[in-house]
Amino acid sequence: MRSGVIALKVGMTRIFTDAGEHVPVTVLKLDKVQVLSQRTVEKHGYTAVQLGAGTRKPSRVSKAERQNFVIAESDPKRQVVEFRVSPDNLIEVGAEITADHFATGQLVDVSGVTQGKGFQGAMKRWNFAGLRASHGVSVTHRAHGSTGQRQDPGKVFKGKKMAGHMGDEKVTTQNLVVVKTDVARGLIMVRGAVPGSKGNWVMVRDAVKKPLHKDAPKPAGFKSKAELAAAKEQA
Repeated sequence: MRSGVIALKVGMTRIFTDAGEHVPVTVLKLDKVQVLSQRTVEKHGYTAVQLGAGTRKPSRVSKAERQNFVIAESDPKRQVVEFRVSPDNLIEVGAEITADHFATGQLVDVSGVTQGKGFQGAMKRWNFAGLRASHGVSVTHRAHGSTGQRQDPGKVFKGKKMAGHMGDEKVTTQNLVVVKTDVARGLIMVRGAVPGSKGNWVMVRDAVKKPLHKDAPKPAGFKSKAELAAAKEQA
């Protein structure tokens, strides 16, 4: 089991194949995704890596959180997420995960928070047909209809599909194809739509229902702490 990544949803576009077919893709950007710490069986009882992405003003970070970033020798991160991994797929602290962590053609699962729609009726929220347009129906064409039974049981069961708050919930879209990656710009392009609005953070993992792609790097596609330091000196 490999680590996932934290990505920023940039938006949707399309790319063309060699055959001239256009493929709708969602562009995801890896914004300085670094390993902040490790979780081991000996110390914590399980194996995982803690990743951070984006940047944040130090003044906006509490003293306790700031200390964690100091230990990892990293700038404060906007988003911090923990991913369970197998012991042989642990990544060194300070390493930066790159876009080639996923191979072209690989299937991934993308999790994010959907767009909030506020309070919505049953027709929009659950795709109900509504009541009849004529024959005695007036005013209540978009009503959801009967919700209960008679005196027995004499109540509306919990979980009944009715009007209410719609969206703004965590959703995972499974088995999306990685169409293209751009390591230089830190971009991952997956076929189709992913949950969330533009500018939202999403979590991208290897597909749990499909075997891992043969070209996917293990333990991960990343630049080590030493490589990042050398690149910084050359710059």
